[in-house]
Amino acid sequence: MKDLLEYLVRSLVENPDGVVITEEASDDSVVFRVSVDKDDMGRIIGKQGKIARAIRVVMRSAATKAGKKVNVEIVEKE
Repeated sequence: MKDLLEYLVRSLVENPDGVVITEEASDDSVVFRVSVDKDDMGRIIGKQGKIARAIRVVMRSAATKAGKKVNVEIVEKE
């Protein structure tokens, strides 16, 4: 699932090398934290959060196939 998320995010940004995805897994759920360069933040979120919502929908669909729950958080790069 992380590969899918990484592919989606890297396809959307101008600087794919600035994409950092961390994963926290528990028994039946996974939390992905996505951070990108400040200039690319708007590309990931989209107008009114539509792109972020679409990314979450795709990831939930993939997680359902795997029998898990997934949450995607977009955080600012530190």
